[in-house]
Amino acid sequence: MPEPISFPGGSKSKVNRAGDHVRSNSATTADLAVIDDWRAAHRGVLNTFQAILRTRTRGEDITVAQRHKRRRTIYDKLSRFKKMQLARMDDVAGCRLIFKTIAELNAFRDTLHKARFDHRRLNESDKYDYIKHPKATGYRGIHDVFEYNVRSDVGRKLAGLLVEIQYRTLVQHSWATAVEVVGFVTESQPKFQKGDKRYEQAMAYASEILARVFEGMTGPFPLLTSAEVVEGFQKLDAELGLLRILKGLIAANTEVADNRNVILIFSPEQQLQIKPYKNAPKALQALFDFEKSLPGSDVVLVKATSSEDMRLAFKNYFSDAQDFIERIEQGCKQLTEGANKGWGDYV
Repeated sequence: MPEPISFPGGSKSKVNRAGDHVRSNSATTADLAVIDDWRAAHRGVLNTFQAILRTRTRGEDITVAQRHKRRRTIYDKLSRFKKMQLARMDDVAGCRLIFKTIAELNAFRDTLHKARFDHRRLNESDKYDYIKHPKATGYRGIHDVFEYNVRSDVGRKLAGLLVEIQYRTLVQHSWATAVEVVGFVTESQPKFQKGDKRYEQAMAYASEILARVFEGMTGPFPLLTSAEVVEGFQKLDAELGLLRILKGLIAANTEVADNRNVILIFSPEQQLQIKPYKNAPKALQALFDFEKSLPGSDVVLVKATSSEDMRLAFKNYFSDAQDFIERIEQGCKQLTEGANKGWGDYV
């Protein structure tokens, strides 16, 4: 299928070249404009998929949210993956679904895979199944990548753009939120395996605890006993003061209007600003402006149906790790009591 002349950014080759120049720190103003044009085009992809997902989850207790990938995260990913072509980066547009249980997650995903639409799923079912095969960091969840395909005149211009669908349970989401918060409030980035490795190791142990106690399965340390997992986490927590740091954060209480495009700005001083927009194009332009004017801040454009869903899906920006703290403390207690009573492992 020939590449459309109007491909966002001019052409896939121009987008890839601009990404290569970012990787080599030689990007020009023209390169950055190409990337912004390409990023902006993903708004149409997000709008289409969030409409599909909201229709399919109507009446269900499933949280649906969407986000544009942060510019600094795109650039960091290009640096970490030297052979990645920017035009094939598959998570620039992202939709997130959060379920109560793994069974509900799997059931919904199965129906989505059987849906009749022209968008093509690019991955095999198990390729990004990090519940069956958790990442070494402790990340658990499932991803799918779809290639956008709409036959309308407007849709054809976006053909070939990609969107990532993330599926998580509430338990998995509480862990992922805590990892992001740790990255905000320390000099380490356990999510990206950067900085003090002890944070990464502690969060991996935490993932194992949550998997065993709350979801009846193993995480990244399937061969360790539950006693060893708890001991490993508690030793690192004592060294790092991890739970103490998370407990000391004050969660932002700012309300967000329902069904709005919202820019979240997290400053180096760990202050949150919320900028709501009725108009999606204006929100996207504001995103690019804030990225340029606030290079030290973490800036992201998101959307959810309600203020409650917004706070749940993007708890990391609200410095809210309370669910994680409560589950970890309960999990350590249950696994320790089980070991003391000679119950053996939970899994």
